Amino acid sequence: MVATHLQATALKINKSGTGEQGCALNRRAAPARLRPSLAILGAVAAVFGETAAPAASNKVRISNLSDVAFGTIPNLSSDAVQSQSVCIYADTNTNGYTVTGIGAGPGGTFQLLSGGAALSYDILWSSSSGQSSGSQLTPNVPLTGQVSAATHQSCSNGPSTTASLVVRLRSAVLSSAAAGSYAGTLTLIIGPE
Repeated sequence: MVATHLQATALKINKSGTGEQGCALNRRAAPARLRPSLAILGAVAAVFGETAAPAASNKVRISNLSDVAFGTIPNLSSDAVQSQSVCIYADTNTNGYTVTGIGAGPGGTFQLLSGGAALSYDILWSSSSGQSSGSQLTPNVPLTGQVSAATHQSCSNGPSTTASLVVRLRSAVLSSAAAGSYAGTLTLIIGPE
């Protein structure tokens, strides 16, 4: 099993519409701006069932993760979506794996925080690379039935990427977000299936 952390840093909402970097809301009716940036960190964890399986962490691997940056989002009337192609290797009879997302919000929900304000986001997963949509993850619930086309643990031979991680900020959430700098983490757990 592989655990990966996705960390949001320097998420900035600017409601002034004047290019100022303030956190206070401007009283004028100006378009809101959002400047989110997500950093991805990796870690490995082994999970054991009722019988110990010391090599369980060698059954799956995720690589080719990189930071996700939205930049400034001047149009809050449409969803903001960023995706990246990653390498998932699964050494199982079917090349199958599961993916579970756990956010930093209450109960593992996908939330970015700024003081007392929260900004929810969606995580989508596709077992094909180069995608900007996929199956929406539910916090703490494994998405099953995923199959990897990787032939090497780091995708150095065969396809260089095999899956897509998609982060979506919904327009309804963006347009009602309070000004501020938001941060949060996302843990992705990849398990053999």
